[in-house]
Amino acid sequence: MEYKSDIEIAQSTPMLPIVDIAASLGIPQEYIEQYGPYKAKISPDYAKGLSRPNGKLILVTAITPTPAGEGKTTTTVGLADGLRRIGKNAVVALREPSLGPVFGVKGGAAGGGCAQVVPMEDINLHFTGDFHAIGAANNLLAAMLDNHIQQGNTLGIDPKSITWKRAVDMNDRQLRFIVDGLGGKANGVPREDGFDITVASEVMAVLCLADGILDLKERLSHIVVGYTYGGKPITAGDLKAAGAMAALLKDALKPNLVQTLEHTPALVHGGPFANIAHGCNSVTATKLALKLGDYCVTEAGFGADLGAEKFFDIKCRMADLVPDAVVVVATIRALKHHGGAQKAELGQENLEALEKGLPNLLRHVGNIKTTFGLPAVVAINQFPQDTEAEIALLRHRCQELGVNVVLSQVWEKGGQGGMDLAQEVVRLCEVPSNFHFAYESCESILEKMEHIVQRVYGGDGVELTPGAKKQLSRLVELGFGSLPVCMAKTQYSFSDDPGELGAPTGFTVQVRNLKVSAGAGFIVALTGEIMTMPGLPKVPAAERIDVDENGKISGLF
Repeated sequence: MEYKSDIEIAQSTPMLPIVDIAASLGIPQEYIEQYGPYKAKISPDYAKGLSRPNGKLILVTAITPTPAGEGKTTTTVGLADGLRRIGKNAVVALREPSLGPVFGVKGGAAGGGCAQVVPMEDINLHFTGDFHAIGAANNLLAAMLDNHIQQGNTLGIDPKSITWKRAVDMNDRQLRFIVDGLGGKANGVPREDGFDITVASEVMAVLCLADGILDLKERLSHIVVGYTYGGKPITAGDLKAAGAMAALLKDALKPNLVQTLEHTPALVHGGPFANIAHGCNSVTATKLALKLGDYCVTEAGFGADLGAEKFFDIKCRMADLVPDAVVVVATIRALKHHGGAQKAELGQENLEALEKGLPNLLRHVGNIKTTFGLPAVVAINQFPQDTEAEIALLRHRCQELGVNVVLSQVWEKGGQGGMDLAQEVVRLCEVPSNFHFAYESCESILEKMEHIVQRVYGGDGVELTPGAKKQLSRLVELGFGSLPVCMAKTQYSFSDDPGELGAPTGFTVQVRNLKVSAGAGFIVALTGEIMTMPGLPKVPAAERIDVDENGKISGLF
């Protein structure tokens, strides 16, 4: 490659004016709200007038993540570019990156190499302000909650039963547990409190699942913030906060239009984490992409056990979406890591480690085909060190499941390196499928959790702590038993133990906490040591990020 970093590649590639990208989709200029020359929001009024049938919906997911990397977003972008190169009208729909990981552990999160969405600096930083609006709406609700208690507490809210936290879009472990309201009577009621990262806020999930402003306000009003002394739930609607929150979110609800390096239209909107939330971009953006293109390529966070399961069981169920094909991204390096090879040895041929690691990929692929009834292809994000023997072994094992393997070179070659994958995806979209969920809405909360563990993770079932059992009974008593379940689990293993690599069996998943996200419309089951406020690593990515006297940013990969 001529350039050493993703940001240098992005900064050297000319972009088209965003009005030209919109025009290529047939969007009149009056429906475009520009944020400078290369970013825009699409007015929701435009989507209301579209009568053309939906395009094909393609989900890109991956194996269980490892330090070796998989390249899911890069593959998603390169696939969309590849579809355009073979003459298909494709639109890509992605999540927005959170500032926390950008400055914390990973730097940029807008694809990589020659398969990126741009302007990547803007997308990775403040973009169009969506996350700031979500944080403001979250914190407005927190302020109104505490103010209600301060001003007499006519609703009888128990300060010790408050479940709503404040939010900031930055990794900051110092804010996980705090005490606020100090300084005397005039400064509030002292209580224990804490912060979530913005992408873990229920407001983020609400925005990403809402189907228009009226649905947004309705969902916001249902958010449970705490309980009375008598155990009755208190909602944002009880605090009369939903209208003001929606006012802060009215522009954030509109999808953002940008482009890939090859000028493929990209809708980048919303970004809940997949280990602590449902991990998909907004319903609004996905539905718009389906109307604008013959093929909508989207992704779900982390491995298929998290992002894909929630994409199917939560997003598709709520939005009445039916996927047409699934791409499972893997690298031979990562599979060897799952097979026990050390990171320093991953560039060496190791058929034994690959054989031991392959069950991780095969379980994910088997889940897509069997548990969810969808056609799938394995996309191998190819590295120069991958040997012919390793590729042949991988092909053979996947073909035993009736799934083809396609080598992807989109990082190096962009859309040209994704044309073979695009051809296979087009073929799969015409294959008859029998899409179904991992569980039914009529099943109990416990049955839903057990079916996810057994049918997706490959475990034996779930074990509830005594506290979680009480919460389960209370949620059913309050009428939330029919909601889907959002499992908050480590992304590094099928199990709830991040050290269990590969495809473990014989395990149970311990659920230590159950809470309702009534606005989003699902039950959150917290397992293991899942944190809703990450911390910075010993050497944060922020130490490498800088800006020069001309405003040129460096260090975002």
